[in-house]
Amino acid sequence: MRLTCALLCLAGGIIALASPNGQSATGSTAARPIAFDVASVKRNTSNAPATARFPLGPGDAFVAGGLFSATNQPLIAYLRFAFTLGQGDLLGLPRWFYDERFDIEARAPGNPTKDQMRLMMQSLLAERFTLKTHRETQTQPILVLNVVKAGKTGSLLRRHEVSESCDEPPPWLPPIRCGAIGPTVASAPGLARLVGRQVTMARVAEFLMNPVTGIDRPVVDRTALAGDFDFSVEWSPAPESATPRATQVEDTSSTFLQALREQLGLKLDRATGPVSVIVVDHVERPTAD
Repeated sequence: MRLTCALLCLAGGIIALASPNGQSATGSTAARPIAFDVASVKRNTSNAPATARFPLGPGDAFVAGGLFSATNQPLIAYLRFAFTLGQGDLLGLPRWFYDERFDIEARAPGNPTKDQMRLMMQSLLAERFTLKTHRETQTQPILVLNVVKAGKTGSLLRRHEVSESCDEPPPWLPPIRCGAIGPTVASAPGLARLVGRQVTMARVAEFLMNPVTGIDRPVVDRTALAGDFDFSVEWSPAPESATPRATQVEDTSSTFLQALREQLGLKLDRATGPVSVIVVDHVERPTAD
């Protein structure tokens, strides 16, 4: 099955993951790709809810150990996991990517990281679904992360001092490990909250294209803020039926963008720029185990 669609990734072509043996995210290397020791892929036609041992999205949440287990998930979910894609990144794929469900259980050697498991999932998709992809760069609409006032940040975006202990977060942050970024429990019902600790602004920009924020296109950091930062931002999520906020960058009623400006001293500006995309060249339904 030849597909000419593209899976939109992050801007700048900088998200290709590297495994310990030097493999790129597309698997195009002479080195042997890392892979699960054993794996089972089965079609699921039940009405049971989808499950996963850990979140399959682009975030850091992970359960350590060598076991990957997910049930009743569409192929699109496994693609998002394997290539670190968000909810709005997938263009023009056939309906069965979304409609047909699969159970995948696999065991990896040792104690791999989540990024290493992503690479193993790429190998599994190539083997069982005969997935073939390549990368190319296209000019696409993007968003640019800037400071509202040069040299100044908001009260909830603070530089992470090297002397700070990672064992205990500062009083204004919820428990979160250093190097992590993601959603957490808000201070009041009905609010959403995103926090990060000891993360670069490039990492913050990369994470903003996320269902949690409603941003549906790549974000590039142009804040010129060097070093690591801690941050916390809360907002009132827009209703599900609302227009995606990335299309309303100048709309002050967009509560996430308003919170970004008021709490962190940051803003998003529209632009166009180079975007690394993954193009699906070939994929087939898997054969039975």
